[in-house]
Amino acid sequence: MASQLNELKIIGRLERVHFPEWNLTNINAKVDTGAYTSSLHCHHIQPFDRDGERYVKFNLLDPSHDTYIDDKFELPICRTKTVKSSNGSTEERYVVETRVELFGETIKAKFSLTDRSEMRYPVLLGRKLLNGRFLVDVSQKYISQEIEEKKI
Repeated sequence: MASQLNELKIIGRLERVHFPEWNLTNINAKVDTGAYTSSLHCHHIQPFDRDGERYVKFNLLDPSHDTYIDDKFELPICRTKTVKSSNGSTEERYVVETRVELFGETIKAKFSLTDRSEMRYPVLLGRKLLNGRFLVDVSQKYISQEIEEKKI
């Protein structure tokens, strides 16, 4: 057990992540061990069918964000998920799979798409992505950025 813990990277309560498939870098992410699935801030989320498969098209982030790109992205829907927010309301979300980079490691992960414009951070990293890879030190933030800067 102790050797497994030694192999896990320490992550702070806030980190910067990259989405290489979408050419997005240094996106602020909140680490949330209370959330099972990670989520991503999107708008204009629209499901559609293509060749008998369910897809979703969406814009990442929103025009007020520094790295906003006014492109529509289209991905297959992995599943839908009913999510209960911290204020008690429920929402049906589409879940997609993409790659996220953190601590120089590229991870294939599932993200639910939602409007996080009222939230401070556009990305939320949940337990499914964190489990077996990271230990969370809530007293720290942006540890991955410090490590990347030391490499330069």
